[in-house]
Amino acid sequence: MNEDLKVRTKRFSIRIINLIESMPLSVARKVTAYQLVKSGTSVGANFCASRRARSDKEFVAKL
Repeated sequence: MNEDLKVRTKRFSIRIINLIESMPLSVARKVTAYQLVKSGTSVGANFCASRRARSDKEFVAKL
């Protein structure tokens, strides 16, 4: 399951970045795009951090 979730979170991050790249940017979209990229790619970062957990409770808290 961990490898499946790792692949899925990476694929999700790439899809978010591709979505933003395809959008024409105005001032309002630039702000929204920045926030979307940050939140969309943090999913993978949070998952990687959770994999380093020392216990099941810590894994759930980080995830």
